[in-house]
Amino acid sequence: MSKLRKIFMACLCVYSYAIVAQSIDVCSTCEFSSIKDGIKNAKALDTIMVQKGTYNEYGIVIDKPLTIIGKDDPIIDGGRKGEILTIESDDVTIDGFFIKNVGISYTEDFAALRVRKSKNFVIQNLVLENLFFGIYIEKSSHGKIYHNKVVGDAVEEHNSGNGIHLWYSHHIDIEYNSLEGVRDGIYLEFSDDNVIKNNSSSKNLRYGLHFMFSNDDIYQQNVFEDNGAGVAVMFSKNIQMINNHFRENWGSASYGLLLKEITDAEIIDNIFDRNTIGISLEGSNRIDYKNNTFMNNGWAIKVRGACYTNRFINNNFLYNSFDIAYNSRINDNIFDQNYWSNYTGYDLDKDGIGDVPYRPVKLFSYIVNRTPETIVLLRSLFIDIIDFSEKVSPVFTPDNLVDENPLMKKRE
Repeated sequence: MSKLRKIFMACLCVYSYAIVAQSIDVCSTCEFSSIKDGIKNAKALDTIMVQKGTYNEYGIVIDKPLTIIGKDDPIIDGGRKGEILTIESDDVTIDGFFIKNVGISYTEDFAALRVRKSKNFVIQNLVLENLFFGIYIEKSSHGKIYHNKVVGDAVEEHNSGNGIHLWYSHHIDIEYNSLEGVRDGIYLEFSDDNVIKNNSSSKNLRYGLHFMFSNDDIYQQNVFEDNGAGVAVMFSKNIQMINNHFRENWGSASYGLLLKEITDAEIIDNIFDRNTIGISLEGSNRIDYKNNTFMNNGWAIKVRGACYTNRFINNNFLYNSFDIAYNSRINDNIFDQNYWSNYTGYDLDKDGIGDVPYRPVKLFSYIVNRTPETIVLLRSLFIDIIDFSEKVSPVFTPDNLVDENPLMKKRE
């Protein structure tokens, strides 16, 4: 068969489907009164219009290309009996439902909506409540998850699931979703080339965002607020985190952002506001930190070890208790042209660069790292004296950890 003939036959098939595709209504007085019946009687590429009402159903399997639209936010109530919706076909759209009462199991990860081994799916305008897992994407690709609201009531990690969960899934766009009250707001594992943008993830039991072994992902313009431990990023590479807001993540072991075994990443134009630790990094190398603002944190940045060839350039460090904490005397990282609110140098030539280099690591931060109880001495005159002595003649802190060109004015 010639190439032209193949193209013609493919177009003919698409045209034929378009001709026979129908719209099916589901309602209490319609020919089909349940969503399952509507799916069973629909043909590939049909549209199912689910009218306003409550549908007490679970175990709904979508095994053919369909568009399923809820009119006036119909409710699907799973009655806590199991998984509610499962997509097992390519080219499926789910739009406009209130889904609640997912089953809870200690052996199965029941979800309000699961996508399994599918591609080209769209999940949008859903409200999910009383759930175990919210939206669970499994071995799927090229999908869109837009404008959904996930509200959980998680109390303990072992009997709660995640809001949006990706496992071995790629090229997924996750945008404009709101997630709260679950274990992790958004979770990725072995999932590459995804875009997570304009989401709000707050008041979650563990992390606002948690991902491992997931490369080449972009996280942009998200808000992560008041989560158990902020955001955790582990064992991944080629990550871009741009223009996100990490705020109010407080606790004895909390942080805005945890980086563990991360390489070749960009962290740019983010705001870290009122976190116990802004960024905690360990075993993370070749990362560019640029144009970020760290304000009113306990520690702006805490470097735990094995972190090399990182660059901290043109960031604002504003009114943090400690700007930088370092647990080694060896430094292979660059700090240059940052603004430090604690800087007391001068600029005689008026070029906007301080004439005196700035050492951001205080001796007291070194002491607190080893003896946390000493934090009660933070505002004492004694601490001011020992910090000054270390600044003049470094003994315990890296002597080359210095910003040679501190900015006189903060970056706007």
